[in-house]
Amino acid sequence: MDASSLPADAEPLPIVEPDLLMATFTPDGMTTFRNEAWVRVLGNSNDVWSDLSDEDIARTRKFTTDAAAGLLVTNEFFLLSPSDEDPLPLLLSFLPVHVAENGTAEVKAVVVSGEVLREPDTWMQNQTQRNRVETLGRMTMGIAHDFNNLLSGILGYTELLKQSADEGEPIGTQREYLRTIERAALDGASLIRKIQQYIRNEQQKQFEPLDVETLIRECVSLSRPYWYNEPRRQGISIDIDLELATVPPILGSGTELREVFLNLILNAVQAMPDGGKLRIASQDEGNGLIRVTVEDSGGGMPEHVRRRIFEPLFTTKGERGTGMGLSVSYGIIREHDGRIEVESAPGEGTRFNISLPASAEDAAVKSRKEPESAVQPARVLVVDDEPMVRSLLVKLLGRRGHEVVDASSGPQALELISGGTDFDIIFTDHGMPDMNGRQFAKALRALPFTGPVVLLTGDTEVGDSDDIIDLVLGKPFKLQQLDKAIRDLVVRADG
Repeated sequence: MDASSLPADAEPLPIVEPDLLMATFTPDGMTTFRNEAWVRVLGNSNDVWSDLSDEDIARTRKFTTDAAAGLLVTNEFFLLSPSDEDPLPLLLSFLPVHVAENGTAEVKAVVVSGEVLREPDTWMQNQTQRNRVETLGRMTMGIAHDFNNLLSGILGYTELLKQSADEGEPIGTQREYLRTIERAALDGASLIRKIQQYIRNEQQKQFEPLDVETLIRECVSLSRPYWYNEPRRQGISIDIDLELATVPPILGSGTELREVFLNLILNAVQAMPDGGKLRIASQDEGNGLIRVTVEDSGGGMPEHVRRRIFEPLFTTKGERGTGMGLSVSYGIIREHDGRIEVESAPGEGTRFNISLPASAEDAAVKSRKEPESAVQPARVLVVDDEPMVRSLLVKLLGRRGHEVVDASSGPQALELISGGTDFDIIFTDHGMPDMNGRQFAKALRALPFTGPVVLLTGDTEVGDSDDIIDLVLGKPFKLQQLDKAIRDLVVRADG
């Protein structure tokens, strides 16, 4: 709502400036200073926290006491609720001020600083993003454990492979070691891809057919550190039962629906602090709807909590919760023309039932398997600042019969091409100093270079192909992907 839409006699909405709010308190909580931004947002009355809830006022007292004892309290969320205005979200930090006297440092004051997250009419979107960040943080708990396991497998089997070669073991044994190494590396790459996909949170304007089983298994895999590693570290066990029937695909946004299922999985785990069972099931309701059930064996909810569970800002988690996860999930399901319902009672666990419209299209991409033509030898330029990756590409492509030249930077590659060296295709890394992959491709097109350019990247957000980049390949890549790029792009260019 803008000012032009307000009644003529209405008071204008307060303008919230993105200034740093700052106030100074004595260790016992008396205010000694407030800057202009603080006064504009929180006022200048003696009761500095009067527009907060009783619960939040108690939290400010606790955090001030903690800071007075020398602790840092950072990034705490509060909701300012003036009686005649919309709620205003604040992020505050409580910082001790030490003063050295007689060789010892004592806390003589507490500085409270912070910021307004959003203007009143737009802050919900910010909370949605904040919820995503918190969900991602919970979801990736224990991820170092998983990667250490994968790296242990890779290094261990590499040692076995070296010993096997020295001792002349059968080639079949060595191939088995190599397959294990490859599987561990692919598992690591898959985990990174799923996390990147979740981080990107692409906004899909058009829905697409999605396979329900694939979607759920991805979420179970992505959240595994939270429901498997962390509970076991605490000496408890959470078991997951998947009862996934063969159902028609649904129509929707994979990114958004992953967010819903991840929220439900993580909430279920939190509802079972002593361990338990998490059941996820899918079934065809037979009326054009597909049902997904997420059920935990936790303590359940009383009726007054169950009725409010989808309300924004309502939470039973105290300081650990924002009250946005289920509210966001509810909104996503409604946007998908579906419904989400909850069944729960004290001592009987909680069951969420989600119904989504089935798609008339097939989620599986059924491509006709055509015999692949042999890759014709090509003149290839490899540009990468990492010597190991550059050497690997040169060796892989060289074994395919290609004539390969490498360069360690964009400027070096431009010198080669400006000097008259011609190439059929160029593979370039994206993250390079001085000139990244897209900048290099743009400079190439200005030479001009009309051949295909393939961008290789391990970054989360680098965009898609466009008028200067013909193809984007994520790292790690396989030789078959390089073959296909040369087959498709060089042939297309020659044709």
